[in-house]
Amino acid sequence: MADSFLQAVAEQLKKNLGDSLQALGAGEVNWTDLGVGVISQLLILMVYLGLYAGIYFVVMAALKAVLGQKRGDSQTFAHVRTGLRYLVGLGFLLTVLAQFGATPELLKSVAKAGFIALGFYVGWLVLGRVIVESMQRAHLDPSIRQLVDNLFSVLLVAFGAVTVLAQFGFDVLSIVAGLGIVGIAVGFAAQSTLSNFIAGVTLLIERPFRIGDWVTINGQDGKVVKIALRTTWLRTRDNIFTMIPNDSVASSEIVNFSTEGAIRLNLSVGIAYKEKAEAARQIIMPILEQHPEVLQVTDMMPKVMLSNLGDSSIDLTVQAWIGPDNLDVQPSIKAELLEQIKDALDHAGIEIPFPHLQLFIDDAKGLKPVMEPLYPKLAGQ
Repeated sequence: MADSFLQAVAEQLKKNLGDSLQALGAGEVNWTDLGVGVISQLLILMVYLGLYAGIYFVVMAALKAVLGQKRGDSQTFAHVRTGLRYLVGLGFLLTVLAQFGATPELLKSVAKAGFIALGFYVGWLVLGRVIVESMQRAHLDPSIRQLVDNLFSVLLVAFGAVTVLAQFGFDVLSIVAGLGIVGIAVGFAAQSTLSNFIAGVTLLIERPFRIGDWVTINGQDGKVVKIALRTTWLRTRDNIFTMIPNDSVASSEIVNFSTEGAIRLNLSVGIAYKEKAEAARQIIMPILEQHPEVLQVTDMMPKVMLSNLGDSSIDLTVQAWIGPDNLDVQPSIKAELLEQIKDALDHAGIEIPFPHLQLFIDDAKGLKPVMEPLYPKLAGQ
């Protein structure tokens, strides 16, 4: 039962394939001749594949023997190996096309296009290496180097693809014009994306900040963790990541806390009017001098200055410099200094005032007439 079913399926499949080939103009199909032809072609392909594989392995072995093991593991040799594989693959493709009756014009076009593509690959390797070394000598930012490398690769691939297509009779001018029309349509559809892209390129060139800098952008304080072509990524002190569009970054005010290195902390401390500013200074200065994160270098020495005579206090400004490596923990250092200053002033008996109101009423006796009759009663209790 099973054999008859499989035989029926095979007969139906053979009939369907025969009808399809006849519809394509192949005429009556002789399945025996067709099977022999297919098997012979596959055997010939296997022979050619083995021949080209043998040529590849022989050439690679010879190159390794000449260059040695050390050079055989280099990046340059890896590029040579890739090029050799490409040539072997191109030769095998041409052989297969010729075996199946390709015209000489088609074989010539394929060979020419293949060598042109190889030339573009070699040009990409050489010119790319020159561009990278030139940017390294110029000490350009890694983000700019990545941008230039990506743009160079895209332009070279696009130009190479158009050149290869031209070898097969495609109208290059029509292709370029079509790409231009598509580019205009995409530009209108993605104005915001293009605006962010152009702004990202501007930021990479002008470099108002770099990765790792602490900045304030649009009122958002954070550390720059990534500068992409469309957005700039910030990490806030609460470990929250914020992505700001580059067009917004480029058009806003940017405050960079890391550009000049050390940064100064300004702490406001108020003491009562009955206290002496010099006495408070003598108490606060040892705290600043002993704190491990406060710099003690020329032009960056800590200071305590009288900055204002307020309504209810003498306002002192405590200035302390910290290094750029401590910008991540700046709030913690500020909190430590304020707490130590508060404890030291309390221990020394120097009053830190708080706002209060004293009321004087002209031509009024106050509550004395009301309270005097109650004095005896209160005393009796």
